[in-house]
Amino acid sequence: MYAVIMAGGRGTRFWPKSREKMPKHLLNISGKKTIIQETIERIGPLIPVKNILVVTGAGHSDELMQQLPDLPEENIIIEPVGRNTAPCIGLAAMHIKKINPESVMVVLPSDHYIAKEESFRRTLAIASEMAQRGDYLLTIGIKPNSPETGYGYMEQGKPVATIRGEEIFQVKSFREKPDIEQAKTFLQDGGFFWNSGMFVWKASTILRELKKLLPDLYRQLTKIENVLGTDSEKDVINEVYKEITPNSIDYGVMEKTGETLLVRGDFGWSDMGSWNALWEAWDKDKNGNAVRGRFIGVDSSNSLIYCPDKLTALVGVEDLIVVETDDSLLICKKEACQDIKKLVEILEEKNMKEYL
Repeated sequence: MYAVIMAGGRGTRFWPKSREKMPKHLLNISGKKTIIQETIERIGPLIPVKNILVVTGAGHSDELMQQLPDLPEENIIIEPVGRNTAPCIGLAAMHIKKINPESVMVVLPSDHYIAKEESFRRTLAIASEMAQRGDYLLTIGIKPNSPETGYGYMEQGKPVATIRGEEIFQVKSFREKPDIEQAKTFLQDGGFFWNSGMFVWKASTILRELKKLLPDLYRQLTKIENVLGTDSEKDVINEVYKEITPNSIDYGVMEKTGETLLVRGDFGWSDMGSWNALWEAWDKDKNGNAVRGRFIGVDSSNSLIYCPDKLTALVGVEDLIVVETDDSLLICKKEACQDIKKLVEILEEKNMKEYL
């Protein structure tokens, strides 16, 4: 079994902590290890480090190697430019195909929060066993506990197998991120699951689907396959990526194939997509405040305070996000945290590169 960790992206909704040179997955936010280190460590009992591949951008490879000294250098796959998840996964699959095309590959984002690690590994093992049985594309679905509008959803279809006492289902439909009323309907229905962005399949299976559903991408990936391990590999990848059209694995493959299966996951998951998601994941004081740093509050509740180096005092406020770095201070309502991305866009428009 192999693991592919997708370590791209900028994490703009985690500004001002996440920056271009040091995106979210490279940060130590919990106070223990960086997010990418926690991700690798979490799957260690299931997948040896020699079988873990990390796909990242050129600007982050050196930092990754420093943070992951046990990871073989050749296991860090560098994309010259981000082209969304389908090319990223396809490139990794080509590397695994060279070793053993029938190997199962577990595809994971680099920056998720998992509270119950043993349950998480058990879910991956069940999905892997199903993937070994045939040409299936498996996705991990999370039972929603709130009407979340920031996630895509999957509708559970009929059961197709039982492994280790856990049923595996067909995916009846994929649904885009809903508005709040639709999300409430999904929650009440009981047959909808959050799309976690975690996948399990054989390398040969996903490459077959890419060839069928994204033939242009597959053709471009075969150019790279032909030079893997040669002196021209880097130059060819650079040239090919100039021509690749960005596409997500969800839109390009999972929503169009008839082979998608759902494995239900219950392991305390969050995609860590925003400061609000971090507030939900962290332990809180009696007033609902999640804190990193020294904090005093008077009639203040349900806020996230990330100010490791300063005393933060709040009086008479609630539902805030307060984040301090060496050069910036962010204060926003929790409900508006998705709009932090707009702040980053304004910084780009104003050419304020020192804050990006």
